[in-house]
Amino acid sequence: MHESPTTPYPTISVYASPQMLSAPLAERRKLITRIEQSGIEHVFVGDHISFHNGFGMDGLVDAATLAAMSDSLSVMVGVYLLALRHPVAVARQLSSLSRSAPGRIVMGIGIGGEDRHEMAISGVDAARRGKLTNHALAAVKGLLTGEPHSYQCEFFEYEDAIIKPAPDPAIPFMVGGRSDAAIRRTALQGDGWLGLWCSPSRFGQVNQQVADVAAESGRGHVAFEHGLQVWVGFGEKQQARQHVARQMNEMYQMPFEPFEKYSPYGSPREVADFLAPYVEQGCGRFNIAACGESFEHEIDGVAEVWSLLAR
Repeated sequence: MHESPTTPYPTISVYASPQMLSAPLAERRKLITRIEQSGIEHVFVGDHISFHNGFGMDGLVDAATLAAMSDSLSVMVGVYLLALRHPVAVARQLSSLSRSAPGRIVMGIGIGGEDRHEMAISGVDAARRGKLTNHALAAVKGLLTGEPHSYQCEFFEYEDAIIKPAPDPAIPFMVGGRSDAAIRRTALQGDGWLGLWCSPSRFGQVNQQVADVAAESGRGHVAFEHGLQVWVGFGEKQQARQHVARQMNEMYQMPFEPFEKYSPYGSPREVADFLAPYVEQGCGRFNIAACGESFEHEIDGVAEVWSLLAR
């Protein structure tokens, strides 16, 4: 989103591994340096409060950690479960983070739901989380103008809240999700759509749907940048499959097979060939959750994929 609109190839983010966030500081700095020297300009983090047996990570805390370790890498939170937090507190965090790393934060917003228990312990009705997210996103964007802002809805209310400083430049918001509601949320409130587990043809369809709804609602002027979050395995073919299948199973507690057709594995060339049709359908950003024999191997693989797509 910070690149020129004439850029003929997508930007690529690499997922911030546990080593990058919890290893001894010297080791973390080596990993950050490796990413910077690879030509990759972005990293991304996830967000969960308590996902399947208590696993989790705070997306904004991790984004702040990474932004403080580099003066050049931008950080995307993909995706942040906004419905599980109060919008005034989130706006304050984003204001503070943007002051520390201006122009280097991108917010991906999603509704989650793979683990309904996570919603329940956060006091959120899973069946209403989409509607709550719509209100919370509108509230956060209003608060980040730096002007007095009031909001009243069935989920929360506040009057004359002021959050300063307003982020400068403004923080882009990408909307994740595969439902029609997520696509409409993108068109009405977002700066781009972040797809997951979809085909290139479906990606192109969503691109057009967002443009159509945005035009109908008076947002036809928005320069949307759409992206794809994709799990990738690097290595010899069978070994690469094992890497990505194991990590996806650990994360989602589901078998890999239903998602295999959306999750490329093999050499960087094979991965780049898999992703190229998405570029043709308007994908401007790839968030790559790489799985390999080591994080260094994953970084190098993602960097080579980017180089191949940029040719």
